[in-house]
Amino acid sequence: MDVRGSLVCVGTGMMLGAHLGPRARRHIEHADVVFVAVSDPLVELWLQQMHPDVRSLQPLYAEDRSRRDTYEAMVDALLTEVRAGRHVVGAFYGHPGVFARAPHAAIAQARAEGFDAVMEPGISAEDCLYADLGIDPGTFGCQHYEASQFMLFQRRIDPSAYLILWQVGLAGDRSLRRTHTSPAERQLLVDLLATDYPLDHEVIAYEAATLPISQVRREHLILATLAHARLEPHTTLVVPPCRPLQPNLALREKLAALDPGNTASAHPAVAIPSALT
Repeated sequence: MDVRGSLVCVGTGMMLGAHLGPRARRHIEHADVVFVAVSDPLVELWLQQMHPDVRSLQPLYAEDRSRRDTYEAMVDALLTEVRAGRHVVGAFYGHPGVFARAPHAAIAQARAEGFDAVMEPGISAEDCLYADLGIDPGTFGCQHYEASQFMLFQRRIDPSAYLILWQVGLAGDRSLRRTHTSPAERQLLVDLLATDYPLDHEVIAYEAATLPISQVRREHLILATLAHARLEPHTTLVVPPCRPLQPNLALREKLAALDPGNTASAHPAVAIPSALT
């Protein structure tokens, strides 16, 4: 009998023991082998209570090794077991498809080779950010960028929406080997932001809580001081709007001509938040 392997990539969520969904848990419990890529050893111990064969992918990281090479090694580890006919689960921190290259690549490779491969969503840092900072992305809109990508490519920024920069502690890194960048490199990010935001604009350094006893970091900073702030690889920078929404009068007139009776505004112009708590 030909036994076909399969792959499921699941998210463990951000907080230990609190964010794992029932479908993800079921996949873990019924797998032949579970690979785990989380930086917290407590999460690995927790998963080991669910399955007898849990293998850590963390040793694939090395100080002088490109993260690109690490991600390729993770894909190889997952696919080796899938090709051997095993039902494989890859358990990744947060959401397995958010700032996680290996799950996407492994699923694509498995499907290309004819194996069943799916992704189960998890609670990501973005989900926690909205809850912890009281942000509704439908109010002003949100722009999300990885900090180094934001610096290295030309992007169109709307200062009337939230700007969220991920991995700001690595801003300016091009090597994919470093865990922090220098204040000089971060100052280039500040200079770039200063083309759209005043230097005295209030921004927020955010870090989600990963344990029930740990605290959310929501540190309010002035943009001008960002280069010398404490920024970890997992720190997210939240830049609130600095300008009000600008009505598109020409388009409103066209809509009114199409439906003269529809004059109520579903999206009223609201004030810019002066502070977030």
